[in-house]
Parts: sequence; structure tokens; C-alpha cells
Amino acid sequence: MKVFVYYIGRAKDAHANGMADDYMERISRFAPARMAEIRPDKADFWTRHPTAKKILLDPAGKSLDSTAFSKIVASAEMLGHDLVFVIGGHDGLPAAWRERADLLLSLSAFTMPHELARAVLAEQIYRAFTILRGHPYPR
Repeated sequence: MKVFVYYIGRAKDAHANGMADDYMERISRFAPARMAEIRPDKADFWTRHPTAKKILLDPAGKSLDSTAFSKIVASAEMLGHDLVFVIGGHDGLPAAWRERADLLLSLSAFTMPHELARAVLAEQIYRAFTILRGHPYPR
């Protein structure tokens, strides 16, 4: 199982980037993890990751608590499926992508910069792994 976090838009905020990078490094203790910028007109994660569970972040998506989210990670681990997360930019995600997603996920009812969303998502992925391993982090 591998974890991919793709985002639309340049990552400019050094502090948010640092937080996201730190959590991605922590995630890599449990599974190979990669975060990368994509361009909607050139993104091909559908073909690149055909068997992965594709989770797109959308304000209208499903809200989950950390325990429910960890069950998604557990299922992917058990089945050996990669997880692909996609965070939209200032204009959100292309409408056609939403229809193809395995899950639309909302991080919060609040609107937040995509840079902060990357840090929050990376932290929640790390938290999910620690919940599954019985690690004291999620206390």
C-alpha cells in the first residue's frame, strides 16, 4: 500500500508546507508516501493508479471522524490498495473528477486555504495509521 496526496496550486506558505512535509515523513514510517502538485489539465492519476481508492476533498463531501477515517486506511491496507487523495485549488476540483471519485471527503465545513488543507489531511492520515497501530499519538 502507498499513499499519494496530490494538490492543485502552488504551495507557497513555508509554515504550512513544513507541517505537511513533517506529517508525510511520519506517514512514511508506515507506508511509502508522496505529496505532489498536479495541474488539472495534465493530471492522470486515474490511469496512473487504476486500483487505488481515490478520495477527493470537497466541501460537500462526507464528514468523518478520525476513527471512521482510519477504517478507510485499514481497508486499503488489508486489500493492498493504494490511497490517492486529491485537494483542489482556489476553484476547487473539476466537476468530472467528482463523479469518478470513490469518496468525496470534507475536512471541515470551514473554507480553508489548500495549503492548510494539505497539512490537516496529512495529519489525519498519520493519525489514522497511529490509531491502527495502537500508538499513543491520537490520545
